[in-house]
Amino acid sequence: MESTVVGTTQDPYAAARAELAALRQQVSGVSGCIIAGVDGLLLLHDILGRNDSEPHDLAALSAAANGIGRTTAGALRQGEFSECTIRNQRGYFAVYAIGDLALLAVLGDDGLNVARLHIEARAATARLLALLTLAPQPTAFS
Repeated sequence: MESTVVGTTQDPYAAARAELAALRQQVSGVSGCIIAGVDGLLLLHDILGRNDSEPHDLAALSAAANGIGRTTAGALRQGEFSECTIRNQRGYFAVYAIGDLALLAVLGDDGLNVARLHIEARAATARLLALLTLAPQPTAFS
């Protein structure tokens, strides 16, 4: 099944990959982005080569953050998980829900512009939801 909205037949996820690259380029301090399933499996990534982080590990960490966020949201009766940001001494890890089945995770250095990240990532998750909903279901890709 082809879709001109999503991308070419060679890479039906080209538009989703472009969203990840744009987010990394538009927000100062972003060193990489991934899309993962809520089960922690890596779907797509845009990680800079000099980054020591393994995309598959980031996918698993994003699922763990999603699990804690969903549990917290349920316990506090605050609705569905939307996003969380973890700040460490030398950087940030932010996770955003893309609907119910996927997650956008963003890795940033200590100079990350967090406010700008939230603005751009929230808009990107809406676009990614539309793109991934239209995309054919993969067997495996990264």
